[in-house]
Amino acid sequence: MELETNRLKIIPCTADSVVIAQDRNYDLDPHITSYLEELAADSSLLYWGCWFVVRKSDGEVIGDIGFKGKPDKNKVVEVGYGLLEEYWNKGYATEAVGALIHWALNTPTVERVKAETLQNNHGSIRVLEKLGMKKVGETESMYLWET
Repeated sequence: MELETNRLKIIPCTADSVVIAQDRNYDLDPHITSYLEELAADSSLLYWGCWFVVRKSDGEVIGDIGFKGKPDKNKVVEVGYGLLEEYWNKGYATEAVGALIHWALNTPTVERVKAETLQNNHGSIRVLEKLGMKKVGETESMYLWET
């Protein structure tokens, strides 16, 4: 399974899709390799971890997004995302994260999606605001968001 938007394909991170990302010289952060190890031990984590964001026009892997684990007992899942800097401010994050949130909210195991951003990460704040997420709290350095 993969998700598609007008400009993007969002592909779940698996041993196979990692090869594609590496072929495109996408650096695998430790959270990706850690997720792959967890996925190898528990296949029910598929779709509830990392996904690669691929630009349709040229097949470039421009970032990764995903969930920080399976939905909890309250049917809440947390989304996270990061794009390579050269793809910032082009609407890709809003497009990709929006598709992932839409997918999650259309599964029977999710009723709400949450996120957190650094208070000084204005780009991420704009993404979440555009997606209709509401600021529901804050810590010393973070804003907390929910659908």
